[in-house]
Amino acid sequence: MDLSTRKQALEARRAELTGHLSAVEQALDAPMPKDWEDRSSERQGDEVLESLGLAEQDELRRIDAALARVREGSYGICAGCGALISDARLDLLPATPFCRTCARGTQR
Repeated sequence: MDLSTRKQALEARRAELTGHLSAVEQALDAPMPKDWEDRSSERQGDEVLESLGLAEQDELRRIDAALARVREGSYGICAGCGALISDARLDLLPATPFCRTCARGTQR
């Protein structure tokens, strides 16, 4: 896959996440129901939305970092060892800054 296609995919995913995060924020800002049972149920849903939102914000940061590497010309080069990151790994994890070997080392 060429760099242009990867950049477009990262930008598309970024737009998708930004849109969904906006929807999550609106849902979390909605007024709570007056009934305490409904409110309890709503709070549980809010906890799930908050958790999802945090995960999406983390993914958004990784995508922004990957897009910065695209601009710098270092996308696809491992930040750990400087080797090329395999196309198969970038297909699976397009925002990864590490090759498979270095990623294993950072998980310890």
